[in-house]
Amino acid sequence: MSRRIEAVLFDLDGTLVDSAPDLAGAINDLRAAQGLTPLPYERLRPMVGAGARGMVGVAFGVAPGEAGFEALRDAFLARYSQRLLQQTTVFAALLPVLAALDAASLPWGIVTNKALRFAEPLVAGLAQLAGAAALVGGDSTPHAKPHPAPLLEAARRIGVAPEHCVYVGDDHRDVIAGRAAGMATLAAGWGYLGQGEAIDAWGADAVLAEPAALLQWLEVA
Repeated sequence: MSRRIEAVLFDLDGTLVDSAPDLAGAINDLRAAQGLTPLPYERLRPMVGAGARGMVGVAFGVAPGEAGFEALRDAFLARYSQRLLQQTTVFAALLPVLAALDAASLPWGIVTNKALRFAEPLVAGLAQLAGAAALVGGDSTPHAKPHPAPLLEAARRIGVAPEHCVYVGDDHRDVIAGRAAGMATLAAGWGYLGQGEAIDAWGADAVLAEPAALLQWLEVA
């Protein structure tokens, strides 16, 4: 790398926070209401990064545009809204990383496809995320990721040019969005990762095996 990094932007679910237990719990609650048995957590966790589309898809085999999808999606989101913070936590290994960024006066923010009606109370309920300089949700701009608009909005709010930002995420679309915004991109290897291409094929500037590797990367950026 040969760029000056002046701000770090993070995806939320699977990158900063482990929200899979609550999302999986909400979808299994909905399955129970439909008279179905719960799915194993290990099957649900990889789909968390795909949001309601992914959770409803794996739990009910229904995709957007198909009959019944919208009703299931809305029922799932209603259940999720009731358990946003029951088990969701900031990844423990990220706490010293955020502390180091704060100590270095390097601003950091959050860019997520999660709608603000969920993202704002979730972030507000986790004291460790109080230092975020910006929170951009999936409905903060006319386009969600993989469009670059949310990342560009976060950079604007923080007051840093996009080319001096790095975006960290655990989904291929995070890398697509970051590159389209002109930012450096880092793939979070500890995240949910989905079921698409392997993380090494995403085209990120680097794959981070653990959160501490972000600090090492910043030293040579």
